[in-house]
Amino acid sequence: MTRRGRPKKVQPEHLPVLREIVIGKPLATLTEVRDAFISKTGIVLYKSTLSKALREAGVTRHKGVFDSPEAREGEAEPHDHETEHGARYGYQARHRQQAPEQRYPSCLTDAEWTLVSDIFDGDGHRGLPPSYSRRQLVDACCYVVRSGCSWRMLPTDFPPWQNVYRTFRRWSEQGKFERMHDRLRAQWRAREGRDAMPSAAVLDAQSTRHSPQGGTSGYDAGKKVKGRKRHVLVDTLGLILAVSVTAASVQDRDGAHPVMANGIEKYAGIATVFVDTGYAGRCAQTIHQQHGIAVEVVRHPANANVGRWCAPDQDDLFTRQPDAKGFMVLPKRWVVERTHAWIEKARRLVMHHDRRTEVSEAWVWLAAGRQLLSRLTNPA
Repeated sequence: MTRRGRPKKVQPEHLPVLREIVIGKPLATLTEVRDAFISKTGIVLYKSTLSKALREAGVTRHKGVFDSPEAREGEAEPHDHETEHGARYGYQARHRQQAPEQRYPSCLTDAEWTLVSDIFDGDGHRGLPPSYSRRQLVDACCYVVRSGCSWRMLPTDFPPWQNVYRTFRRWSEQGKFERMHDRLRAQWRAREGRDAMPSAAVLDAQSTRHSPQGGTSGYDAGKKVKGRKRHVLVDTLGLILAVSVTAASVQDRDGAHPVMANGIEKYAGIATVFVDTGYAGRCAQTIHQQHGIAVEVVRHPANANVGRWCAPDQDDLFTRQPDAKGFMVLPKRWVVERTHAWIEKARRLVMHHDRRTEVSEAWVWLAAGRQLLSRLTNPA
């Protein structure tokens, strides 16, 4: 006598689809696997039903940490600053060189000024000619952001600090530093063989201290930092697409929406954004619903809360192993972490010294644009 009842939602022909999903996303949660299965097959099912189907497919989830460092003895040693091709990273002789036209290392060279001169010289104001050249004013702003000094401590080689400050505020309100960076980013992407319109982005936030100057500030209980938080959206090369500065007390999931809205407004071609676990859950769903882009949550393989999916014929779908100290470069996630390090090369951005958050954002655009100028004019 055959048993009658409701047929199974997940048939044997659907099991390869499940295996394909977990192989592509070994660190995905059960909810993310279910959403991916629904989008591929159109079959809506509960988590319990999905768990039974995964067991039928032979897929299990392993939780725990990696092996101890003693078990990994004998593996390859971590790379130092010198690669197998002999390339050395860090400060070199070319970083200490200074062109004859530069008063200070932060000043622009003739080649760098040629790339952006029309942005600052193209005001077209009527009346008396300016008392100081636009290039001197830009050099003064670059000196402040690189050295981290206060406005009143500008060297006498530059125009008076009151003039420089008023010009910086006017340019920041006009968005000239952001426009400069957008142009240079497009040139660098073309040099790297990428399209001008990025299709993928990486989102992250960084909490930094705030000086007693005043203005918006808060306390980040997770990082134990009192100050402000920079929400940065970058492309896969680590170049900034959008930036937003808020109080450090603002959660990552709350501060993600303004910076995502700004990024999508400027670059409508973004189809995927990579985030960490701080944006998982409702924040990722909201971003997907509002902007129609896929949100990929990149988790650490040793995440004991989620674990990683493993098939019977494949011990570990995530084959990367950490180094002797347990460190691992996460795909797509290390890009934005490197961008944070690039930003803090400018000493003005190590700590927030401005009352207004929009001024802090303008410093980020200027510092990132100054770095791109150096890259584009460097023949190496």
